[in-house]
Amino acid sequence: MAVEFKDYYQVLGVTPKATDEEIKRSFRTLARKYHPDVAKDKKSAEEKFKEINEANEVLSNPESRRKFDQLGADWKTGAQSRQPPGWGGGRSAGREARHGEDEFQFEGTGFSDFFEQFFGGRAGRSRGGSPFDSHEFANRQEEPEAARGQDIQGDILITLDEVLQGAMRAISVRRNNARTGREETQTYQVRIPKGVQAGQTIRVSGKGGEGSNGGGAGDIYLRVRYAQHPDWQVRGADLMGHLELAPWEAVLGATVPVKTLEGSISVKVPAGFQQGQKLRVRGKGLPAGGTKRGDLYVEASIQVPPHIGKEDEILWKQLAARSAFNPRKTA
Repeated sequence: MAVEFKDYYQVLGVTPKATDEEIKRSFRTLARKYHPDVAKDKKSAEEKFKEINEANEVLSNPESRRKFDQLGADWKTGAQSRQPPGWGGGRSAGREARHGEDEFQFEGTGFSDFFEQFFGGRAGRSRGGSPFDSHEFANRQEEPEAARGQDIQGDILITLDEVLQGAMRAISVRRNNARTGREETQTYQVRIPKGVQAGQTIRVSGKGGEGSNGGGAGDIYLRVRYAQHPDWQVRGADLMGHLELAPWEAVLGATVPVKTLEGSISVKVPAGFQQGQKLRVRGKGLPAGGTKRGDLYVEASIQVPPHIGKEDEILWKQLAARSAFNPRKTA
């Protein structure tokens, strides 16, 4: 199956010389713009949001970025089938099939074929046992044995909204049937359980490769990856974010809106709140087992007006003249 090269730098609107901070800033800007919660055209925004997350998944990881840079150089010279140095192991979706095996690719997981083939990083297909465990059959007998079908493995991109509420996802599997030589596509409804954790595998029983000589079908294993959110970072079941405050809000205290995964709530900021201090909102994080949920933390980021008018300048000067506060005064 032919795979089209994806330029992740172009997706994020940065150059290959971009710093880690520039990549992070560009991702946040684009993710906020195309987040399905705020976009008018939710369908096209959802696809763009997944593409942005995929690009960030690769470029925000130094090792993956190094491999991508080498892969891009090979692609330009027509050597796209060559793996960059240090790429160990096989891949489940999109890699070259062994003799007599079907070849598989996924649709609907949130990742492109390009990502699955070169950055999925999954172990080879297995014919039984635990997921992501590959083994060959030794001492084969001459008589045909019942053989279980191939397990097929891939990654699935899950949004924090799906983690919070659970979801159903339509996943399509395209396969080149080694016996018939034809390409087939089958679609399955996959249940995303509420509270699913990053790294956890979702099993779709009996939907892998066909068995032979009476053997049962293999399974599909989808390893969960969280889609990075423009506002929140995940720490276990807790969510970590920032709260922008005006200087007077930090000094005098204020009631300010804070966005959560379920909408905006009002939070009281105490007077004298310092840069870097955190506010905790209980029970607004991700599911933590049973009916429990993690917490939401926002860290104060005190913002200074970039420009002020003449009247504001007069007020600031009056405050400076009257205030006894000196941030450089040692205790």
